[in-house]
Amino acid sequence: MDKPTILAVDDSKIMQHEIKRALENTYNVLVADNAVDALSVIYHQTISALLLDVSMPGVDGLELCRTVRNLPQFQNLPIIMLTARDGAFDKVQGRLAGATEYLTKPFNQETLIQVISNFVTTPQS
Repeated sequence: MDKPTILAVDDSKIMQHEIKRALENTYNVLVADNAVDALSVIYHQTISALLLDVSMPGVDGLELCRTVRNLPQFQNLPIIMLTARDGAFDKVQGRLAGATEYLTKPFNQETLIQVISNFVTTPQS
């Protein structure tokens, strides 16, 4: 059985590693450290969910979220903001940009897996 693929977009190699470690038993995890690479991946791979950091150089996670939401084939793609920004205003901005869910760093591994599993069906072994 193929595992669903999650794309994590974060400019921190440490965070990419943490996300991979948290999810690799359940999901196939791809990482990108910028919006351009992320868009390239989602065009060429079937992605079950997108994890986005808000604070990135160049195009930030909110802008990337809006861009992805404007593409018809990704209207229903679960987009989970995973960011250190935890203010109410940040969460509202995330929702307005089209985020399905908003989690803050440092993240709890079980919470992250639970949130993703709310949107992504994993094959039963």
